[in-house]
Amino acid sequence: MPTLHKHTSQILVHILFWMLFIFVSLFLFSDYYWHDNPFLQYLSILVIIVYANHFILLPFFVKKRLYILYVFVFTVISFLATQLYCNVFAQCGCSIMKCLSDYLWQTLVPLIFFSFIWMLYRFLDEQAEVVQIKKEHTEMELKFLKSQINPHVLFNNLNTIYSYTLEKPNEAADLILMLSDNLKHVLYESNAETISLEKEIQFIDNYMKFQKLRTEGTKQIHYTKNIDAFQNKIAPLLLITIIENAFKHSTLNSDISIAIRVENKILECICENDFNKEKVSETNFKIGLQNLEKRLKLIYKDKYEFKILKAETFKVYLRLNLN
Repeated sequence: MPTLHKHTSQILVHILFWMLFIFVSLFLFSDYYWHDNPFLQYLSILVIIVYANHFILLPFFVKKRLYILYVFVFTVISFLATQLYCNVFAQCGCSIMKCLSDYLWQTLVPLIFFSFIWMLYRFLDEQAEVVQIKKEHTEMELKFLKSQINPHVLFNNLNTIYSYTLEKPNEAADLILMLSDNLKHVLYESNAETISLEKEIQFIDNYMKFQKLRTEGTKQIHYTKNIDAFQNKIAPLLLITIIENAFKHSTLNSDISIAIRVENKILECICENDFNKEKVSETNFKIGLQNLEKRLKLIYKDKYEFKILKAETFKVYLRLNLN
């Protein structure tokens, strides 16, 4: 749902509700309400209560998942607001139960209605996010798959395997298996929303093995990993975007440093490489990483930290909460 259309529809819903609610409150009980208009005096307080709930209480309690506490706060607010209306504005002098019986609906109806509207639009936003995540994921899969099946890249990998069949035939079979596993990972396993960290790290290990063989004698690669639990889940093909970017833009006879660390469900990936400042612009560096950040925002929202540092070296830092 486009943002402008969504906001417009929300405003219209709010306006129409208040018009109908005021009409019913004033004309359904016209004999009493037109006499002193206590409802119109109370209306400003009611609006404050309703929108404090709409913009502050609901977002806070739902984000923290404190649903029972929210119901309690909601109940207390409704009770106190009704007593305020009875004793201060209407001055009916009736008992607490009589007051609740006669006037509680005037506080509850707008509170419940706008709470429902808030949750409805939140649900629609979440559905739109799901669609966007799938779209971004599919686009990233296609781009990465093209880069892996690109004839130049594929021929380089096959040439590496061919040279090993001549020089180290005992290791050639393992390289073929690694290439097969990586293509299988991109084509099939990465279709899921999340996969096991073990599979993703195995994919990166295979990728790094090929890169070390291909760049042997031209680049110094430092790859370290320290992972306390492989059963964690992660969105597929996130880390490889950072790593591939380093190889793509690093210079000959340079260093590439890649470190992956997972501890207590917190993943950190730090990737650093030398680059030619004259030949490579900042825009070239960041195109793939900007697409990655869009995907991080959609999937992990406020559960990630992503930094790009460009100085003497190009450094990318990613921190993910895998909970």
